[in-house]
Amino acid sequence: MNLRETLMFAVRGVLANKLRSVLTMSGIFIGVAAVIILISAGTGANKQITDNITALGANTLTVTPNSTTGGTRGGSGAARAGGGFGGGGAAARSNNSTSSVNNGTQIRQPQLTLDDAEALVDPVLAPDVGLVAPVVAVSSVTATYNGATHAVQTFTGTSPSYLTINTNTVQAGTTLSDSDYSGHRRVALLGPTVAADLAGGDGLSIVGQTVQFNGVSYEVVGVLTAKGSQGPQDRDDLVIAPLTAVQDTLASYGTLSSIAAEASTAQQVNQAQAEVSQILVSRHHVTAATADFTINNPSSILDTVNTVTGIFTLLLGGVAGISLFVGGIGVMNIMLVTVTERTREIGIRKAIGAQRGAIVGQFLLEAVLLSLLGGILGVVVGVAVSQLKIGTFQLVVAPYSIVLAFAVSVAIGLFFGWYPANRAASLRPIDALRYE
Repeated sequence: MNLRETLMFAVRGVLANKLRSVLTMSGIFIGVAAVIILISAGTGANKQITDNITALGANTLTVTPNSTTGGTRGGSGAARAGGGFGGGGAAARSNNSTSSVNNGTQIRQPQLTLDDAEALVDPVLAPDVGLVAPVVAVSSVTATYNGATHAVQTFTGTSPSYLTINTNTVQAGTTLSDSDYSGHRRVALLGPTVAADLAGGDGLSIVGQTVQFNGVSYEVVGVLTAKGSQGPQDRDDLVIAPLTAVQDTLASYGTLSSIAAEASTAQQVNQAQAEVSQILVSRHHVTAATADFTINNPSSILDTVNTVTGIFTLLLGGVAGISLFVGGIGVMNIMLVTVTERTREIGIRKAIGAQRGAIVGQFLLEAVLLSLLGGILGVVVGVAVSQLKIGTFQLVVAPYSIVLAFAVSVAIGLFFGWYPANRAASLRPIDALRYE
């Protein structure tokens, strides 16, 4: 018996009891669809988290102090005209410019200063560091305009470089300039949420107007492009102004809230981090183990996220794989019933000369056909469901999950069909013919 005839016998066997065949295929169909959908959920979660982190800057480093005591107006590191940040930085200052405190055991710089930020822009000590921006975050700021008020979620005093580092763009008006920074100009960029709440509509009409921040007047020179929400945080509820003006009016001269730095390329983030750490360790007279600052590296966060979501996706795939295994048991069960029902047919075929391989091939092909058809249906439904968007969460189909699920469905047909096929082939013709 050739392959064509064996296939015809197998198809005839599958179609002999259509309802039973459909119910058998449904186990494989549900398992394959579940594998694709759950892996798509894990892949979608990974993509969404990765996109959110990347949106903050894939090659951005954020240096924060380990302690948060505030500085006083006129303290070390006060902003000076120019600041060296508007156009990409100035040469590093010597360590002698860093004010120190004696804590009884060692002399160290307890917090970040503008001098620290300027020291990071050094082509010799930090060749992999590009732009650097000092940051002062002011809390409890209320914006007032024409009788409307808005509690600003994030008020940032910084340099023009900060906008490039954090990929902030302006949808209306102009951005901050070097002259705004060096001239201590009281100008501000508003996030879309702040602008819309104060001016109504899309908020763009507020450009060129004067807004009060805690009673201090600032001219709105532009409205930032919307970035959307990140979890509970509205990334559009912010105000960005020159650090020099902010320290003149809303914050004290003294320590910085953080320093934002950008590696020259995404591939040099780790080298840039090492250079930043070495410079600050030297300036603060500490060691790497006792550093009074923390450097947040998005690439390390991404590595952690990829590891966690990879395990999460693997677990989801494993759970779905259980349903595939159960479907395989269903295939074996039905094939054993089929062998029992067709015992006389097997006896007749063997009596007229059918070889063992032909019998095995027929029943094995039936099992594979059931699994294959169920797998095809499962792939179609799984891919269709994985195109859905649940709220802001978008499932993402992983191509390997389709290949994997389909291959496993065929393997299940072979594995769980082998025993029933061998059982059918091992029947003695005389016993099979006498079977009632």
